[in-house]
Amino acid sequence: MALKHKNNKGFKSFWYRMRFKYKLSFFNEGTLEEVWSFRMSRLSAFSILALFAFILITITSLIIITTPIRNYLPGYLDVEVRREIVDNALRADSLERILNIQALYLENVAGILSGTMPVDSIREIDSLAHANANYDIPRSKQEAAFIKNFEEEEKYNLTALNPNHTPTDAVFFYKPVNGIISSHYEADVRHYGVDLVAAPKESVLATLDGTVIFTGFDPQYGNVIQIQHKNGFVSIYKHNELLLKKIGDSVIAGEAIALIGNTGNLSTGPHLHFELWHRGNPVNPEEYIAF
Repeated sequence: MALKHKNNKGFKSFWYRMRFKYKLSFFNEGTLEEVWSFRMSRLSAFSILALFAFILITITSLIIITTPIRNYLPGYLDVEVRREIVDNALRADSLERILNIQALYLENVAGILSGTMPVDSIREIDSLAHANANYDIPRSKQEAAFIKNFEEEEKYNLTALNPNHTPTDAVFFYKPVNGIISSHYEADVRHYGVDLVAAPKESVLATLDGTVIFTGFDPQYGNVIQIQHKNGFVSIYKHNELLLKKIGDSVIAGEAIALIGNTGNLSTGPHLHFELWHRGNPVNPEEYIAF
């Protein structure tokens, strides 16, 4: 009991000392007049110092967090700053590469102007644009099976061994119309097709599978339709009464694409003027179609 009483007395004495107020006075040295004074206990002094330290730490933390100073702290470099550093490094590398390309370009121009370099010489300016595309990409099981089946099917294909095969190999041309030839192909007089006389409004058929690339009216040739086929062939049908297809339509061989007509100033009766072109050059349709 005596020890407990002693401890309580010591605690009260300490608390009393902490809360005991001291007076701090400022005197005029000449007149010894009290100019200013204030009272403060030890507890108040500690509280004020703690509050000041807290405010100082808070302000310092805010300055570090909200300003670029944080980047100088070890381990504080965030992801955005790292990404920006990488981007800047890539930009610098790209600028250096462009400067090298420009320097080589100016060197080439100077060499051509001075006559030390032939005009038709080729010097690689951007080496990165000429990468060696030699990639060893492993084949998938499906790709390997497809290649094996294709090689087995083409093993006995003799046309692959013939370098002079014609573009019409394995191609069957439909007659565009059942009619009588009234005018043959004559390139000398710029008659690049055959004229087939047929009954009015008889169906005009596509000679091969293809895609319609032109439909329209020509004052000389009337209603015209053109079809692009495989192997570089284009078929042209003129003087039609009515066109049954439009640009972009896909057609199959033997499908009706127009009706026989007598349109255009160069037409003298119901007939079809049929032309066949291969890779930009007119060819004689009678060499490909048995009319």
